[in-house]
Amino acid sequence: MLSPSIARLSALSIGSALGRALYLADGSHRRIVRRNLSFAYPELDADQCRRLAGRVFQNYGINLFELFQMKFMQPEDVVRRVRFYGLENFRDALQRKRGVIAVSAHLGSWELGVQALPCVFGTHLTAVAKKFKSNFIENWIHAVRTRFGNAILYKKDSLADMTKILRGGGILAILVDMARRKDGVDVRFFGKKATATPAVAMLALRCRSAVIPTFCIRERDGQIGIHAEPAVAMRRTKDLRADLVANTQRITDVVEAMVRRHPEQWFWLMRRWKEHYPELYG
Repeated sequence: MLSPSIARLSALSIGSALGRALYLADGSHRRIVRRNLSFAYPELDADQCRRLAGRVFQNYGINLFELFQMKFMQPEDVVRRVRFYGLENFRDALQRKRGVIAVSAHLGSWELGVQALPCVFGTHLTAVAKKFKSNFIENWIHAVRTRFGNAILYKKDSLADMTKILRGGGILAILVDMARRKDGVDVRFFGKKATATPAVAMLALRCRSAVIPTFCIRERDGQIGIHAEPAVAMRRTKDLRADLVANTQRITDVVEAMVRRHPEQWFWLMRRWKEHYPELYG
């Protein structure tokens, strides 16, 4: 078995090489990344955009290689790979016993970061995910995601199940940075109109659960820094629709702030602004 430091460095070196190869080979996603970056950062010139896009692909390659490594990791391997920041925010939320919604994004090493809770604290969470179209990929990734005791809840028609988990004092992990055509609300993301799921805001209002932004950032030495931010304050008035939009925007603002701090680690390969700017993607 490789030592933890060698395994970590292997993920950085091999994953970066994989990402560079994907950048050269995948012209379709390369164009999406560059267009997203130019759209979000109009101040970047073509060369700056190209270099940042290359770093985005390197991070993606590292994630893919880490996902492969996770198949063979033991809990102690995960423990040695992570560092925690702001853990008191998460503990305070758990002590309220109303459930916790850990909102995150496709940022840094989100797949590995989710495994920290069962491996470090022996506490499990339920991650809300979307099924892959390929059964082979879905089965493989599901096995990796659940091997330490976490559960997966698929998005479609899952609001009742999510409510039950929170009212039982459980932990939900939800990635909130994807475009939502169905049931989405309009928000501003990088100053541009986008759509986002109001599910977190709805659950927080319904169950009075704390919303803790939790991000898994890859540090320079390859360690994963898990950052638990202070709970997002939820607006509560008699206008539910307005509250859902306002609270979803507050959550989106926290995600944007972290993406701006680590733009090379966000998953710019998705068509984030497709609902309002379809011409951006040809």
